[in-house]
Amino acid sequence: MSVTPRAAPALRFLSPTSLSPPFSIISPVSPPPVMAFPKARNPLAFTPWPVTIITTAVYLALIIPILVIHLNVPAAPQASPEGLNLSEAWQDLQTLTEGYHPYNSHKNDEVRAWLLERIDAIQQSAPPAEAYQTDEEKPEVFVFDDLTSNLTFLDQRSGVYFEGTNILVYIRGWEDKKGNWWETPGRPPAGKGGVLVNAHYDSVSTGYGATDDGVGVVTCLQLIKYFLTPGHAPRRGLVVLFNNGEEDYLNGARAYSQHPMAKFAHTFLNLEGAGAGGRATLFRSSDTEVTQAYAKSKYPFGSVVSANGFELVGSQTDYVVFDGILGLRGLDVAFFEPRARYHTDQDDARHTSMDSLWHMLSAAVATTEDLVSDDTDRFDGRIRDDGNVPSGTGTKAVWFDLFGTAFAVFRLHTLFALSVTLLIVAPLTLLVTSIALSHADKMYLFRSSEYLETSDEKIPLQGLRGFFRFPFLIVIPTAVIVGFAYMLAKINPYIVHSSTYAVWSMMISAWIFLAWFVSCVADFARPSAFHRVYTWTWIFVITWALLVIAAVYENEHGLGGGYFTLFYFASVFLATWISYLELFRLPRKSEYLSQFAQGCSRRPSSYGSRLGTSDESQDDQATEEEPTESTSLLRGQQRTTFANYVNVPGNYTTNQEIDEDEAQDPNVYGNEQAWSASMPSWTWVFQLLLTVPINVIMLAPLGLIMSSALYQTGQDGDSTLVVYLLIALFTTLLFMPMLPYIHRYTYHIPVFLFLILIGTLIYNLVAFPFSDSNRLKLYFSQVVDLDRGNSTAYLAGVPPFVEDVVRGLPNAGGNTDCHVYVRHGELSQCSWPGAEPHVVPSNNASAPSPGPSVDWVSFSISHPESSARATRFEISGQNTRACRITMDRNPIRNFSVAGSSAPDKRFIHPSPDGMHEIRLWSRTWDGSWTVDVNFNEHDSSLEKEGSIKGRVSCLWSDDNNPDLIPALGEVRQYAPAWVAITKLADGLVEGYREFELVQGESGGWEQKTDK
Repeated sequence: MSVTPRAAPALRFLSPTSLSPPFSIISPVSPPPVMAFPKARNPLAFTPWPVTIITTAVYLALIIPILVIHLNVPAAPQASPEGLNLSEAWQDLQTLTEGYHPYNSHKNDEVRAWLLERIDAIQQSAPPAEAYQTDEEKPEVFVFDDLTSNLTFLDQRSGVYFEGTNILVYIRGWEDKKGNWWETPGRPPAGKGGVLVNAHYDSVSTGYGATDDGVGVVTCLQLIKYFLTPGHAPRRGLVVLFNNGEEDYLNGARAYSQHPMAKFAHTFLNLEGAGAGGRATLFRSSDTEVTQAYAKSKYPFGSVVSANGFELVGSQTDYVVFDGILGLRGLDVAFFEPRARYHTDQDDARHTSMDSLWHMLSAAVATTEDLVSDDTDRFDGRIRDDGNVPSGTGTKAVWFDLFGTAFAVFRLHTLFALSVTLLIVAPLTLLVTSIALSHADKMYLFRSSEYLETSDEKIPLQGLRGFFRFPFLIVIPTAVIVGFAYMLAKINPYIVHSSTYAVWSMMISAWIFLAWFVSCVADFARPSAFHRVYTWTWIFVITWALLVIAAVYENEHGLGGGYFTLFYFASVFLATWISYLELFRLPRKSEYLSQFAQGCSRRPSSYGSRLGTSDESQDDQATEEEPTESTSLLRGQQRTTFANYVNVPGNYTTNQEIDEDEAQDPNVYGNEQAWSASMPSWTWVFQLLLTVPINVIMLAPLGLIMSSALYQTGQDGDSTLVVYLLIALFTTLLFMPMLPYIHRYTYHIPVFLFLILIGTLIYNLVAFPFSDSNRLKLYFSQVVDLDRGNSTAYLAGVPPFVEDVVRGLPNAGGNTDCHVYVRHGELSQCSWPGAEPHVVPSNNASAPSPGPSVDWVSFSISHPESSARATRFEISGQNTRACRITMDRNPIRNFSVAGSSAPDKRFIHPSPDGMHEIRLWSRTWDGSWTVDVNFNEHDSSLEKEGSIKGRVSCLWSDDNNPDLIPALGEVRQYAPAWVAITKLADGLVEGYREFELVQGESGGWEQKTDK
């Protein structure tokens, strides 16, 4: 022999002519028989343990801190920063939340008086003028106790008349022109526009308003203190608005529009609460320029995705008035979780924290200071004809935070331009690379076999193997977790309400385990060295399509919520490109095939498949060899042992036909293609680091914000299926970059995740969905028929829980009368004979509180002298500031209230079909309204009926004395601990009297009288 196996050099390819007989040429898909020299184990090799450890470590290293940041609020400083007093702010919050203080309550008046005292105290405690720097003047402060502004507005089916009780504080900027321009009616503001910071000081009738909006109110008080501190005097003027009436139709912000200072501010910061604690997030922003001010916050938090997602919650804030109606440019910063405490008695100081207060306060100080320090004209524009503020035009923004400490903000146009560029450049790059590979004769992709140059014989390359694996890898796990979503929505739909992370754990563990299992089956049956490159190619196509969709929405609808697809696709493109570049390390196909140019005998390769089958083109090419001393005794026979299916321990190959003297190339993994020995084994780490970190950083916070904002909306009647499907979607997107490596995973982590899946699946299907800390909200109201003396209490909520609660009330007697009630979603409303309320005090202090009386609501109907066709209602209510007129169908065309301001066309948006309700709000108690109503003319339905039926009702919302509304006290006493009670309507109690109008001889509508 010219050479022996042990003396042969470790060449990757050996020429057939250099081998003497007893050597035989094995199948072209088998690794050439070379000697493997001992070498050190590569810790970054694309083998099971490095892949399992490194991939898991990278995911955990990112997900754990993101979870910690999401669940924890940055700690407040031990010592208050200059110009602020955190202890004082916390004491103010405790004072503010001593009781329920809705607009229609006496406690609201006490809060208002307290605010005026606090503002005055802050002014008095401000340093004297001598304490300011030589180039700085002490700012002038003007306090407006607005008891004159009122507004009539029409909004589709309802009309509203509201008398405001807002408090405004104007701190004159050192660039603002002197003079009290607001004292001259109709005079526009002088100089550049200022900045508005808004918070509402009313709460709902069932909540103490700690975060909705007590933290916002005390933040505004601290802002006044801050900008009266030497060194912080504002360049632009600052208006701090304490509005009253936000909880009822955003009335306070609308009333602000009638104050002269409403023309002054060009930008705004709205402080709100749509949850009850945690971090304050940037919900919405009008444009890029104003968002850049928020980026100065020490702990920025939020994403542009919330601007769209917030609409699903079914709440609104004063932002829509300032931005959408008044034309200001600004920001909406609000608390957003947990929804279970929102508008309940757990929205108190005990369930929030100094850290939450500091998070909102620090963001407000940084944002406001940047806005009032602006010396450009980017927030100024031309005078507008519609009466709105000339604040100029901004550019639509894209923003998101990074780990709660950094903030990215850029223009939507920039996002679109980058998206379009990448959509074109990325495919072209891969195309050019593929062409280069073909020219280099190294394009093994999509090649199942090649012809020998010297004959018509086809030699299998098996380059197509692994291409069709990805659809199964992505479809099977995703379909299963989508099935879980439907199953939970059917069997235990509200489990996400209290066990969000159990649902996340179930989805993630199911997806990863199934993806691993499918990949193992595929790799067992048809091992392929191209698993990675084909998987990245498939993911490239999917993410390219996602980016196309996002770019269309960016361009057509101005939505930037798909910004993460740009980063996702960019990282996937780079990873895919690396996989294509790896192919340049492969041998030329001609060189590889030249080994078989000689007419050498070959035998079937056991490398073809772990099922004992070789490539199809190889099956009928096996020829008999002349037996030698090295010929296998099993040559030419079908093996029946299990060794045909599994790896031999300690070796990556299962080829039992290789002689003991023949060594498997250590660079070939298992039964993968022989030519893969040339491919680098460490580049997968770069692909992992290019894709997983950026996508986890982009997607994990979005998934957490999404689930935190929506997981408790099911109690409002919204479908929980949407939440489960979104969790499934984010799970798939988060872990899809794992698929190129998952076939290399050891069984340890997948099996562990399988056990988690079993446990969480059982828990999510059988666990009770509510708890003391995650209560179910039920909506209370009581309606009193003052003409007949009947009193009916109502609870609305999701079935069957609301029925069970009502059935357990003593006055319900174990019976329930329930019907469908549509609020934001579909609820069940149950009624029972409620105990009579005592909301109107007796004139005799020694007498017990009287029951319902017709005197609670008084009204008369007549014709005004100015118009015989109009109908005049004169209404008054005892111990209330809110009444309303409600009619069947929609007969009302318009209305006017005596003493109201001139109509503001910005707020007149009636439905062409008419209105059915007029809401009346007074700033005084026991007030009265004179309302002239005009009805739709030539209304066929009115002519057919011949009459208009309706009711005049008044509302009572003060629950600070539990004896005033016994039915509500009964619910609170006997409802389970996992139930929270909140208001259903503007008032907790509504007392009404009915009327009927008929057409008189003059054609006008008159009250029908019994003859």
